[in-house]
Amino acid sequence: MQIRQATMEDIPDILVMYDYSRKIMAENHNPNQWEPSYPGREDAMKDIMAGNYYICEVNGEAVGAFAFIVGEDPTYNYIEDGAWSRDDTYGTIHRLTSNGKTKGVAAACFDFCRRQLPHLRADTHKDNKIVQHALERFGFRRCGIIYVRNHSPRLAYEYVEE
Repeated sequence: MQIRQATMEDIPDILVMYDYSRKIMAENHNPNQWEPSYPGREDAMKDIMAGNYYICEVNGEAVGAFAFIVGEDPTYNYIEDGAWSRDDTYGTIHRLTSNGKTKGVAAACFDFCRRQLPHLRADTHKDNKIVQHALERFGFRRCGIIYVRNHSPRLAYEYVEE
């Protein structure tokens, strides 16, 4: 699997992936993590313009996408029922999605991000067992609970390469 920076031409594929991910979440008892309009076109455009959005490709086909943002994420400033293990520079993974055609998108994303920076953070909904399992399998550790922009709680995860 190849990973490259996303371009505006990737937006139609990204939107298809967002819709597919919403469907899979709903089918797996997680209908509330992503709102019908979030993430959407404007979120993808903002990430692409900032140089923070990436596409996972297999044989030239976009099969996955994610945002990887280096630096402080204000959402992570407050954590309850736990603590971050370090306060140095970290990268945050957001809006991980796929079209369901290829296995291994999450692992490829995590490995790519780890190669950029050995300190990573991510979060997911308490009902998103698929992403929780993927994060923990890769070596992320659950650190507590954070709250996203609509004030809903998310399980907070951290990866620190030893």
